[in-house]
Amino acid sequence: MTDTLDHNHEELIADDHHDGIDRRGFLKCMAWAGTGMLWTINGGLLSSRVFGQDNPAVGKALNFVQISDSHIGFSKAANTDVTATFQEAVAKINALPAPPAFILHTGDLTQLSQADQFDTVDQILKGAKTTTGNVFYVPGEHDVLGDGGKRFLDRYGKGTKGSGWRSFDYEGVHFIGLVNVLSLKDKGMGDLGQEQLAWLKKDVAGLASSTPIVVFAHIPLWEVYPQWGWGTVDGAQALSYLKRFGSVTVLNGHIHQTLQKVEGGVHFHTAMSTAFPQPAPGTAATPGPMVVPAGQLRHVLGITNVNYVPGNHPLALVDLPLLSSTATPTTNGGAQ
Repeated sequence: MTDTLDHNHEELIADDHHDGIDRRGFLKCMAWAGTGMLWTINGGLLSSRVFGQDNPAVGKALNFVQISDSHIGFSKAANTDVTATFQEAVAKINALPAPPAFILHTGDLTQLSQADQFDTVDQILKGAKTTTGNVFYVPGEHDVLGDGGKRFLDRYGKGTKGSGWRSFDYEGVHFIGLVNVLSLKDKGMGDLGQEQLAWLKKDVAGLASSTPIVVFAHIPLWEVYPQWGWGTVDGAQALSYLKRFGSVTVLNGHIHQTLQKVEGGVHFHTAMSTAFPQPAPGTAATPGPMVVPAGQLRHVLGITNVNYVPGNHPLALVDLPLLSSTATPTTNGGAQ
């Protein structure tokens, strides 16, 4: 059974060979990370426009925001004040042309799963303006340290199943929050587990194939870069239950940069962090907090604004950095 609410970019299309990443194209994307872009996909064609230019989706139907990887408690050189940048992200939400219905936080709320760090997250998000007043969470690996996620579940697990997975319906869209950080595999790859997979299969079994689906989880469900653990070992099995649906959008965090892949009717999108960037896949010895030149940090941190208009099933995603740049975006494939 699902819950029902009371009220009704600098993107990159990854190829399917090698490790799934065109690194040169990815680095170009990182260079123009300051430009908010609206992307839509119709009939398999990709189109884009700079945020603010003729955006008919904003304010007309379903509008929600994804934030990710706030890492409250982190204080190293990559960002010595993550609380301030998280507050700026909330200010960005409050400045949107239309208030979002709700917020999805895709994990790593905290750095060390400490009570005072969760308190700070809660206090800051109280200031976020949404039409329903709801924030939905899935944990990152940093939110389950030491206690297997008990503190996270005590705070944010109301109405969830198992270790925190859930689903709900809003404005004709079916939302599914998955947990893939409690049993990390080789190199830190995510894992959903058989109990959650069985629940997912049952959860979507009765839905019409025309139902738009939005999945949100921390670690990407597709193999972004397995050498760094950027993927989920049983993600393909989970996605097999969603193949019959005409519109599936999968939102993830964890890698602290925007990356998009389109595979059939499934559109994958990873979000910027509000705390610090990480290197592009394969461009450093290991993943981890990346120090950027002075003045550039807020160009590679931000939020994702998602819009859905009934009758136009693909969702439009706008990545909004904390500070915009004047860089001109290019695409690595697709029609612009």
